[in-house]
Amino acid sequence: MAAIATLVIAFVIWDTKSNSDGSLSDSDAATVVQEGKQPDFSEVETRSEDDPLAAGPVDAPVALVVFSDYQCPFCALWSDQPLPVMMNHAAHGDLRIEWRDLNVYGPASERAARASYAAALQGEFWEYHDELFANGKKRPESELSKEALVDLANDLGLDPEQFVADMESEETADVIAANQQSGFDVGAVATPVFVLDGQAVVGAQSTDVFEQLFTDALDAAE
Repeated sequence: MAAIATLVIAFVIWDTKSNSDGSLSDSDAATVVQEGKQPDFSEVETRSEDDPLAAGPVDAPVALVVFSDYQCPFCALWSDQPLPVMMNHAAHGDLRIEWRDLNVYGPASERAARASYAAALQGEFWEYHDELFANGKKRPESELSKEALVDLANDLGLDPEQFVADMESEETADVIAANQQSGFDVGAVATPVFVLDGQAVVGAQSTDVFEQLFTDALDAAE
C-alpha cells in the first residue's frame, strides 16, 4: 500500500512536459527521486534470459524497467529521445532494459502490446516497437486494429501466420496481463513510469535526467 501511495502522490507532483519543438523538458523529478525516501521497487526486475521484451545483459549493473502504453503520446516521445541513449548503454553491457505494457488506454493498447510480443517471439520486438512509435508519435487508434498490426508485421518481414497465432494465443495474453499487473502492483496507474535501479521515475523526463540517474546508479554499483 505504501508503494501505491508513493506513486500516486508522485503523479500529482510531477508533470510531464514538452518544449515547443516537441522535445522533452527537464523537471525537478531527478531531485525528487534522488533525495526523496522511496520504497525499493527492484522486485519488478525479472532479469530473465527468456524475456523477449528486454535489451542488455541480465547481469548488467543497472536495470531500467519501463511501464508504457502504445497510445500514450509521452511514451512515444520518450521512446524517440531518451530510449536510444539508454539502448546504447544496454549495448555496452551497463544497463538492462525490461519493457512492460501497462495498457491503461484500453483494448487498442492491449492489442498493440500483444502484437509487439508476437513480434518479440520472432526476435523483432524493438523493430516493431520503433514502428509503433515512429518519429516520436503514437499511432491513431485506427492504425492499431488487428489488420493494421498484421500489415506492419508483414512490412517488417515477419512470418504472418506465426505472428497472428502468437498474437492471439493464451500464452501471450497471460504474459501481457502479468506485465500489466506488475505495474499495478507498484502503483503505476498512468504512463510512462520507470523503475531505474529500484527507484521510481514518473513521467517522460528528458534525456539529461535519465543520463544523470543512470550515471549515478552506475557509479553506485561500481
